[in-house]
Order: sequence, then structure tokens, then C-alpha cells
Amino acid sequence: MEDPLKPISVSRGKVMTTSRRASTGTTSSSGTTTPRNATAAATLALDPLNSVLEGMDPLSQMAEMDPLSQMSLELTMEKKGFGASLGKKVVMTEESFEPWRSKKAAILARYTTSERLTLTSFDLSPAEKAALQGPASVTDKVKNRLEQLDDFEEGSLKEMLNLSQQEYVSRIDELSHQLQSAWQQDQRVRSLKIAIQCSKLLVDTSVIQFYPSKFVLVTDVLDTFGQLVYGRLLEMAQYMAPGAVVPGRLPDDFTPNQVPESAKETCRNWFFKIASIRELTPRLYVEAAVLKCYKFLQENEHQEALLRLAHMTRGIGDPLVSLYARSYLCRVGMSVAPIYKDHLTLSFKDFLKCYSQVQSDTVQNTLALQKMEMQSYLQLYSPGGAATL
Repeated sequence: MEDPLKPISVSRGKVMTTSRRASTGTTSSSGTTTPRNATAAATLALDPLNSVLEGMDPLSQMAEMDPLSQMSLELTMEKKGFGASLGKKVVMTEESFEPWRSKKAAILARYTTSERLTLTSFDLSPAEKAALQGPASVTDKVKNRLEQLDDFEEGSLKEMLNLSQQEYVSRIDELSHQLQSAWQQDQRVRSLKIAIQCSKLLVDTSVIQFYPSKFVLVTDVLDTFGQLVYGRLLEMAQYMAPGAVVPGRLPDDFTPNQVPESAKETCRNWFFKIASIRELTPRLYVEAAVLKCYKFLQENEHQEALLRLAHMTRGIGDPLVSLYARSYLCRVGMSVAPIYKDHLTLSFKDFLKCYSQVQSDTVQNTLALQKMEMQSYLQLYSPGGAATL
């Protein structure tokens, strides 16, 4: 009796004959009848693709790495209560994402322009300049804050025309330094005004080929602002640990129940100020920048805020601007609530709906005015679409 694991040697002519007798069997070179599975093995042995794929279905291999299937599985596991295993999966998903800092340099190097740029920002008032030069009394600080609140969004606008790309980048860096300097001098409202004006720059598409790089520069400033606000609230939230004599810093995994009411009230004031921003795009970007601060107020507040902001992006008319707003929201969401995926699904579906707008008259007129081909315009969607998808 022959060894069933012995390799089967079949001549070309015999394979053609066995294909007609697949239902009953086949005849080997020795004249014995072999089962039907042996015929399949012989045929696979002669298939050149089989040697590459090693008998595996390529579609099955792709399905194993399908991110949408993986997302559906995670949500199903979460609903069924597999919290521990889901938490491990989230860590693996986080590690599989390419860090944003590794993408920034490539975007800045690729999306450049030789066109002249325009930048509009706040000019410092005499009171603000005096405040930034040194410490002041409590009365002067209160008076200065009231003056800034009266001039919250209008301010003394300063428009800088005909800037080169390098000058534009330098000016953004200067605004970032001003924001940090104002924060150190206890000029919180001034810092907020700078963040608002930087986010307003993302509405402008007058030099559209530079927009991805502008997005990187501006969101860096917004990230800095968000970190300053979160750090300040963390300093204010002194926590009295069990058995401790003096209050100390909150633990990394703190809950809202551990946050004192004074820190919560300050946190609410920040969100009230941001909610008073009249324009949609700056309000969305600035709130997304401080989204992590919802951790001080209530459990699962991030999820509700992310979904609300995702719905707000529908109010942005320009398809390119709305895509990058969704991109920033998705990036922030992955850092503050990696398990939550509803805003990602909504952003992806809204992106597909808005994609048809690239053929609208508004976009066509913009491309004609800036002498840009549709192929070059669509390439501008790549950095923003990568985060949304």
C-alpha cells in the first residue's frame, strides 16, 4: 500500500484526462487509481500561482487586514462586554497607526508654493504690550482682561501681504511664541485670541496648493494651546489621596470624581469662551484642540463632544477645508478616546458625500483662477484623507 503523503508525479497528458474524470477519480503514472483529492493536489502542484501563494486565497489574506472588519469586530466585542480584550486590541491599533509627527515633515516638504501669501492676525494693543513686558498688579490684570473680553474677536487686525512661503512660516512660528509668552504672563484671553486667529487661517484657500502645509503649521499652534490649557487645569486640580496629609497631583488615570469643583468651574469657563466664537471653523478647531479637557468634567464626555463636532463639520462648505477639519478631529479623537469609533464612521461617510463637490462650479472656478489641474487638486486631499480613512 502506497504512502498517501508520497508526492504525486503526473504527466501532462494524464492531467488532461483526469480533468474529464474528476467525479470518479484519476489514474497515476503507475496505473493505480487515486482519490479525487489527489487529483486536486496534482493540479495545484502544476499551478505556478500556487507556488507563490502557497495555496492561500489572497482575498482571505486581505480580509484579515481589513480595517472596517476590524472596527466592526471591536464594536461587537465592546457591546458584548469583552472590555479587557478590547483594551488590548486598542493598544495594538494605536501602535499600528503612523504617528502624526512622522508625517508633518513630508507634508511640509511636498506642498510648497512660490505664490505670495497673505496673513491676517491680531496686533498687540498698548495694554497687551505692557502686560507682556512684566508683572502687573491684580487690579491691572482684571482691568486688562475686561478690555480683552470687550475686544474678544475683532481686535486690532493686522494684515500682512505679499509674504513668501518662508516669511509666512516664520510669522506662524512668531504667533506660536506669542501665544506661549502670553500664557506665561497670565494673559489667557490673549492666548485664546491667537489660537482663534490661527484657526481662521484654515478658512483661506487663496493659495490652495499650500493648504496642507498651512494645516500642519496652524494645528501645531492649536496643539500647543490645548496642551497649555490641559496642563493648567491639571495644576489646579489638587487631589487629596487617601491617607495623605497635603493635596497632591492627580493620578494619570484620574476620574472626574477626583477633580475639585474649582478646577471643573475653570474648565467650564474655557468651553463657554470657546462656544462664544461666532465663526464655525475656528470654534470647531479650538474646541477640538482642548477636547482632552472634557476628562475633568464627566465620564464619556469625549464621545458626545466628538460626535457633535463631527456633525458640525457638515456646515463647512469647501470640500477641502471640511476634509482637513475632519482629519484634525479624527486625530484628536484617537488620542483622547481611541475606543470610540462613531465619529470616525460619520466622518468617513460625510467625506464620501462631499467628494462629489469637487465637480461643483465653485471648485472649478477656484481651479481655473489658480490655474491648477484637477489631478493636482485631488492630490491635496491625500494628507487629510489619510487621517479620516
